[in-house]
Amino acid sequence: MSRKPKIVLYNPCSVFFTMPLALLANGSCIDRREFDVRIIDGRLEADPLERVLRESEGALLLGITVLTGDPLRDALKVSRAAKARCPDLPVVWGGWHASLFPLETLSEPSVDITVQGQGEATFAELVERLAGGEELGGLEGVAFRREGQTVLNPARPIVSMNDLAAADYELISTDRYFSLKAQRQIDYISSVGCYFRCAFCADPFVYGRRWTAISPSRVGREVETLWRRHRFTELAFQDETFFTYPERATEIAHEFLNRGLSFEWTATLRADQGVRLGEENLELCVRSGLRRVLVGVESGSQEMLDWMQKDLTVEQVLATADLCLRHGVSGIFPFIVGFPGESDDSVVETLRLIKRLRGMSPGFETPIFYFKPYPGSRITEDMVRLGHELPSTLDEWADFDFIGSAAPWVSEKKYRLIERFKFYNRFAGGPQTWWRWPLQAVSRWRCRRDFYGLPLEQMLIERLHPTPRLS
Repeated sequence: MSRKPKIVLYNPCSVFFTMPLALLANGSCIDRREFDVRIIDGRLEADPLERVLRESEGALLLGITVLTGDPLRDALKVSRAAKARCPDLPVVWGGWHASLFPLETLSEPSVDITVQGQGEATFAELVERLAGGEELGGLEGVAFRREGQTVLNPARPIVSMNDLAAADYELISTDRYFSLKAQRQIDYISSVGCYFRCAFCADPFVYGRRWTAISPSRVGREVETLWRRHRFTELAFQDETFFTYPERATEIAHEFLNRGLSFEWTATLRADQGVRLGEENLELCVRSGLRRVLVGVESGSQEMLDWMQKDLTVEQVLATADLCLRHGVSGIFPFIVGFPGESDDSVVETLRLIKRLRGMSPGFETPIFYFKPYPGSRITEDMVRLGHELPSTLDEWADFDFIGSAAPWVSEKKYRLIERFKFYNRFAGGPQTWWRWPLQAVSRWRCRRDFYGLPLEQMLIERLHPTPRLS
């Protein structure tokens, strides 16, 4: 009996431990009766490169999902080593960076093919063509090299998620992720895309402001199977906008209740969606296990929200926060500061809203990030037109840190204010315990008075803990 062709899928090293859902989705769409699918996660391996090189011997292809920034560095290292060891091995990149730069990515000699956007149907067809020795002309959703020239095929229209295979979690070791997360939390995606037009986000570019989702009944069936098999305690929906339609969210809640499933769940919720969801529907979701939502706020300035085309209001943010508070739902409310041209008044309004949210509940978190010109977003395109230079090579993009330090146009004074605020805001909120109450009292006093000078407490804590979590 001949061995089945092997497909090796690699998830690069990174600092977070979300399950590799993109690789799960793509691998699950491959006919396992015909192909042997192996998912390797660099975060789980003692020697990721050695494992990839070993598995790639005789493989049909090596597929890598690539996110701009540090994960790209590992993807380059693995791709170059695999190509050096197996020159005829097709190396395929998918994910956000390959979707944003399909042709530019092919300037890297170790990358042969890129897959754009929603990749499941494209990847399945790509596998069949490579196995059959067929050309890639006409294959929607890919770019490749032919006779030394790069070729970009037409985009593939978004496919209904109901027409795709269910993610087969047997392709990964869920217990390994539970251990790394320090909780039995399983990641699941029930929809892709987003209808909204936020000017700092690349999603409108990649998905064309389209959205597709798995039906509530199928979500119920799949989640029940996963729960009975893995007995997770939390389900983390990794959708861009889970609550796009209130009726769909409540139907999923009914599915969980009717099936007698017992776990907590968390999901993304826009502030305007929270207002539309309302009391009764949120109460139903809470009964089914909803315990935490992520509400992207971005700014406390309505002027800035309008400029970035967020299409929601500060009042909706507060109304959604109040709704969560009344129903015992904790919330993560991320903010972004340091946009090009952002005024000092805008930053002050953002800090004011953060303090108001933190004062509402110790269960509300308000992480602050600095804007970075992420590729594919409208703001970045505007900056490029005005002369801002983006990285030009994959190695330069690997140095792109979208969650780290501020951009060069953020003044030292503004950066210092924000960093000190982040420190004191962190300790001002949260539950009060005997060992932290002195620092908590000082932090609350400073935040109430907006006094962040002579930060002796911050200097002491950072000396004792050189890499604290400041957000």
